[in-house]
Amino acid sequence: MLDLLPQWVRDGIGDDAAFWISYLTNGKHLSWYASVQFTIVAALAGGAVALVLGLLAAATRNGGPWPFRLVATGYINIVRGVPDVLFFLFFPLAFEQGVEWIWARHVCDAGSLALDSAVWPPCDAANWQLDAGQYLALASLSLGIVYGAFAANVISGALRAVPGGQLEAARAFGLNRTQIFWRIHMRQMWVYALPGLSNVWLLLIKATSLLSLLQIVDFVTWAQRLGAANFSRVAGLVHPDWRWQYYFVLLVFYIAATFLSEKAFTALGRRASRGMSIAGGRAR
Repeated sequence: MLDLLPQWVRDGIGDDAAFWISYLTNGKHLSWYASVQFTIVAALAGGAVALVLGLLAAATRNGGPWPFRLVATGYINIVRGVPDVLFFLFFPLAFEQGVEWIWARHVCDAGSLALDSAVWPPCDAANWQLDAGQYLALASLSLGIVYGAFAANVISGALRAVPGGQLEAARAFGLNRTQIFWRIHMRQMWVYALPGLSNVWLLLIKATSLLSLLQIVDFVTWAQRLGAANFSRVAGLVHPDWRWQYYFVLLVFYIAATFLSEKAFTALGRRASRGMSIAGGRAR
């Protein structure tokens, strides 16, 4: 990038500034900046999956048939008790090997399955090579499943927090059960759910730092590579261990993401509570 600047600009900024501009705009650093997209995509896609699963599980837990309530309650309680890292490693690997196991039954001959029972996959034709996009999709789904359980717990409590008088009034006006749920219950639930959902969202953002566990060269992975002591046979020691400086950039990035998220949820909270009376207070 430095070569694109006029000579008089390069002469004016000095050698030190020219070095840092050149260093921070080389190919590896541009790849580092571009890798932020993996973090953003995983957070947004994982958040969308978590919200959908949370709504479904909470609605089922609060008012579905008892077999479905049992499944929803088990999902909420069990998944919340599993460490994030463990599930983040388990689900993509289990899904990948599950697909390979099913596919091997169709493409591998019986002899290969019997002889190579200790080898995985049993034959080369059943080997599923995932690319970065597919790993990112599995990572987003994993985040959604884990934090969907937390979101469901928050939404379930918010549904119970809606005053019963509001629902009785809706029944008195002749609304059926479906209309009451979507127009009254779900509409007022957001006021009570958004504070808890903001915490779930922040936890999900922090969990995006685990993407490197799924062979995704993300923002964190590049910081580790660029910050490590860099030695070149031609130039010698390019720079010593600078990892803490790069980790500081990660710290600033996640603090900025937290700040922007808090502002967004504050705006959503004001919008959701508009015209509503909260906990006996005045309508906003």
